Amino acid sequence: MKTTIPEGTKAFHNEMKGWMDHMHQYPELALQETETAKYIADKVKSFGFEVAEGIGKTGVVASMTVGSGNKSIGLRADFDALPIQEVNNLEYKSKVEGKAHLCGHDGHTTMLLGAAKYLSQTKNFNGTVRLIFQPGEETMEGGPAMIKDGLFEKFPVDAVYGMHNMPGLEMGKLYFREGETMAAVDNWEIELTGKGSHGSMPELGIDPIVCGSSLVMALQTIVSRNVSPWQNSVVSVGAFLSGNAGNVVPQNAVLRLSIRNMDPALREMVLNKIRSITKAQAESFNCQYEIREGIPGAVLVNTPENTHWAANVAREVFGEDKVDDTLHPFMGSEDFAFMLQKKQGTYCMLGNGDTPMVHHPQYIFNQEILPLGAAYWVGLTEAYLK
Repeated sequence: MKTTIPEGTKAFHNEMKGWMDHMHQYPELALQETETAKYIADKVKSFGFEVAEGIGKTGVVASMTVGSGNKSIGLRADFDALPIQEVNNLEYKSKVEGKAHLCGHDGHTTMLLGAAKYLSQTKNFNGTVRLIFQPGEETMEGGPAMIKDGLFEKFPVDAVYGMHNMPGLEMGKLYFREGETMAAVDNWEIELTGKGSHGSMPELGIDPIVCGSSLVMALQTIVSRNVSPWQNSVVSVGAFLSGNAGNVVPQNAVLRLSIRNMDPALREMVLNKIRSITKAQAESFNCQYEIREGIPGAVLVNTPENTHWAANVAREVFGEDKVDDTLHPFMGSEDFAFMLQKKQGTYCMLGNGDTPMVHHPQYIFNQEILPLGAAYWVGLTEAYLK
């Protein structure tokens, strides 16, 4: 009897757990993942892949060609961690203070490594598979950095595919959506500069805290009074940094914003409103201001044909009841969106089950889905490179 792909990847489930345990214990932040990148590169080299390192600073691309086929497929996984303290009692808990894999990128990389091992052993494809291990997803820097470094020129692919675990979705089930699937994110920083003084003599100073407080409230009117309830937009002030003593009017205040939009035109309107409101608020309080705009965001848009095809492959690999092609859009963001601007492809979700949400200090990647994710990658490769 022929072994199915899920049975084949499950055969080294324990080995995959070991790979993930190691990466989980030694997390590294965006574009600082030198040891993780070396660990990944050494693994895929041992499987017989041709490996290129340092793509987009710490990215790794592993390639394998079998037969004479001229088609190529790209499979992407991220591997950076978050600056969050883990609050779990796992045997493989993070050993680095204040850093942890609390989004599951260690699991994503492990699933792609599992697929790499399986594909290297079976070689049941005709063409080229490229494994794209991407750094810096959390800061939206890694994808653009790899692209700028010539990712798709040096390592051509006809289509590229990505995947993310998702708490709250049925464990082991794959979810797909055509078109706009994840929001564009813009991470901005606003610095307000006033005039410091003694807390007992506020008339001698210009208080950036008062100005910043008013600005936070004013920014909340952008979505509530300028965006239709039928559209999706979020403006969050996640950090307000100013002063450290109660009897001092500080000189500066810094606000850090996360701005998310699902439509390019809506995004431009929201960003322009932030600019104009910041200017007006700063001037009304006699503060100077500077807006530091991060990497421009991009909406993640799945190619309909590739999405439909990938969902059908998943049905063949796992069965109809393990696939859902009615996934709702997420206001979360992904820099895989930049890769989909360059190549056709799709990005799906793999259910993580009933666990805390990603970025929560008690989030846990469900290791039972490791062989399932690997099997999905194998299924795509064998189907695309027949």
